[in-house]
Amino acid sequence: MVRQPSAPLGDQTSIDDLGTPLAGVTFVIVDLETTGTGASTSHITEIGAVRVRGGAVVDEYTTLVNPGVLIPANITLLTGITQSMVATAPPIADVLPDLLALLTAEPGTVLVAHNAPFDTGFLKAACEREGREWPAPPVVDTLRLARALLPAPQVRNHRLGTLAAYFGAHVTPNHRALDDARATVDVLNGLIARLTPLGVTSLEELRAVAKPATRAQKARRHLAEDLPERPGVYVFTDARGRSLYVGKSNNLRRRVASYFTAAESRRRIREMAGMVAGVTPIVCATELEASVRELRIIAERKPPFNRRSRHPENARWVKLTTEAYPRLSIVRGVRDDAPHVGPYTSARAAEEAREALLHALPLRQCTHTFAPPERVVPRCVLAQLGRCGAPCDGTEPLEDYTVHADAARTAMTGDPSVVVDALTDRIGALAADLRYEEAAGLRDRLLAFLRGARRAQRLTAIAAVPHLVASRAGGTGWETVVVRHGRLAACSVLTPGTDPTAFLNSLTATAERVPPGPGPVPNATAGETELILDWLVAPGTRLVEIEGDWTCPLRGAEAHTPMTHWAHGRDSAQ
Repeated sequence: MVRQPSAPLGDQTSIDDLGTPLAGVTFVIVDLETTGTGASTSHITEIGAVRVRGGAVVDEYTTLVNPGVLIPANITLLTGITQSMVATAPPIADVLPDLLALLTAEPGTVLVAHNAPFDTGFLKAACEREGREWPAPPVVDTLRLARALLPAPQVRNHRLGTLAAYFGAHVTPNHRALDDARATVDVLNGLIARLTPLGVTSLEELRAVAKPATRAQKARRHLAEDLPERPGVYVFTDARGRSLYVGKSNNLRRRVASYFTAAESRRRIREMAGMVAGVTPIVCATELEASVRELRIIAERKPPFNRRSRHPENARWVKLTTEAYPRLSIVRGVRDDAPHVGPYTSARAAEEAREALLHALPLRQCTHTFAPPERVVPRCVLAQLGRCGAPCDGTEPLEDYTVHADAARTAMTGDPSVVVDALTDRIGALAADLRYEEAAGLRDRLLAFLRGARRAQRLTAIAAVPHLVASRAGGTGWETVVVRHGRLAACSVLTPGTDPTAFLNSLTATAERVPPGPGPVPNATAGETELILDWLVAPGTRLVEIEGDWTCPLRGAEAHTPMTHWAHGRDSAQ
């Protein structure tokens, strides 16, 4: 790759470094006429679309649409579209494929509209009615851009007609779809022309233009010039060398450059831009290595402008103690091989998981230390008050309490069905009695327990493996990792033409020596080990060699993942 000479300090760097150049973006400007304003109750009567690239019109599309309902009189007065005009027009089912084809014909096509939420709302509703998937293209709203660039003294309002007149559009908007789309093209070009002197020359900047880049951001764009276009970690530092912010990217130069453009709209990061004096790049072999190193550096340096991953030591775990009469305790670290569930990012989530176990199993809740030789559990104060579910009445044999402790141990490290069954039965009974708030509370406790049990079981399984090598195809070769007791010990790329045996021997010989340790995360943070697990189980990853067994419980918390997925409306149960 041949690099262009660096831009002078304060000048705009190459647009290739700052995102997708606007000159190479295909825009499809869309306008709709409808029977009303509500996408769920109204229907499309006309579609107009103009495809634009490099500021020039490439194609146009327009059609009337039979809405299948009567057009209100006030809509006819506004648009001039009558019932007879749409009587022979095609229905939306026949028209929609043509419009979607315009939006997906070229990768990265951007949908543009004036008041875009209105048009995209109707298109999404039409796709849903016809059983089609909405392609979710990037969207640019000319109304939003105009409000950011043209304050009230310059224009009396931000209606399409007003803006078309202001920019001298070739077509006057008249509430017909194609003419309005054509007018929006001229408005878009006029807005982009105003933004170019401000340094907005990429799609990413255009979409975040409500707050143009600050003077401090522009003054520091040169910091990205000499960075490599490789995966890695970047560390922003101040004039005294202190770390301000740590991030990672698969292209260090492009990502760092984006912080000094209008595309970066986060208030805290814009504030940080005024303090940045340097950027330290740490080149990594793969994106996985970059992700892991990012977590490690954040945890070590605790940069003030990072919000996540700064204090992994504060994670909470629910632990079954190793006392003679075990109880459930919420702890901040794992120091032994006792059963643990977690980690949780908040004390509340850990308490919910603990309450789920206590609902299913009568474990003691007092904090007294018991180590008597008798066969009977001593009576505790909480039991006298009726606040402890454990059978601490002074008469039950110790063997009976041990049964409950063993059941808790199994639920936490193996099969959680005793907790799932107890809480789902109770949730069903409460729902039948219309006690929905109580049922929701129990549901949250159950889900907190299952999430923590699933995490702990997955972490424990990989932490037990002393040595593992895996590989998968990447952009420049086979990305290969060495994992030891849940920690990334080495990472490199096997490039074409390299002897694989010699490569593997060298990689494993130079990999970090990682000793075994207690608990689910003996040598790394939970975040690091979960990044590794996600990489290992991704499609295309191949296991090269392994020592020991890598197994999870057959009926473990993983079997209940669909329950946590459904409850949270997302793909990951974590």
